[in-house]
Amino acid sequence: MYKATNCTRAVEMIPDGATLMIGGFLGVGTPNRVIDEVVRQGKKNLTVIANDTGRPAVGIGKLIVAKLVKKVIVSHIGTNPETQRQIIAGELEAVLTPQGTLAEQIRAGGYGLGGVLTATGIGTTVAEGKQVIEVNGKPYLLELPLHADFALIAAHRADYYGNLEYALTARNFNSVMAMSADCVIAEPDHIVPVGVIPPDAVITPFCCVNYIIDRSN
Repeated sequence: MYKATNCTRAVEMIPDGATLMIGGFLGVGTPNRVIDEVVRQGKKNLTVIANDTGRPAVGIGKLIVAKLVKKVIVSHIGTNPETQRQIIAGELEAVLTPQGTLAEQIRAGGYGLGGVLTATGIGTTVAEGKQVIEVNGKPYLLELPLHADFALIAAHRADYYGNLEYALTARNFNSVMAMSADCVIAEPDHIVPVGVIPPDAVITPFCCVNYIIDRSN
């Protein structure tokens, strides 16, 4: 049940070409130590599913600047001019998805759903190449589930079993991503004894978490 490890060992498990879900919103709620280690180890050809690509020196932006990412699936590129430059230069593939749709696609991947029906994007470029399903006379896009090899998430507190508690809006995409990957690596601000986190404060239960990053290592 003891799931603590260090950044080096955790990132060593990630192969080149992996698909990563990375939590955060413009760097808030992003597992920064894990990202720094991904950059240090030089993992390449990554596909990143996230809300945005942060800023050049913050969070996911570091992966973009290091040119470790071949494709992003995001709701927007954040405030990162390097992402824009790489897209225009044809160095980076980008799939832009409405934010709510993206969250629902991730949730669908974790909950075993066949897809999500949404009216968002009907009549726009978002609908190109996608199946349209009519329900009660109204058209909806079928958005397919998203799944990842690894979810890199951040939390406020974890216990040594891996139960996670989030701080306010830093929860953002982290909790839903913890349901939608083969391996979940969580970077908490604090690790506390089992029982310290009140049961009703646990958002992500231990059964969804494979490893937690111990800051003492």
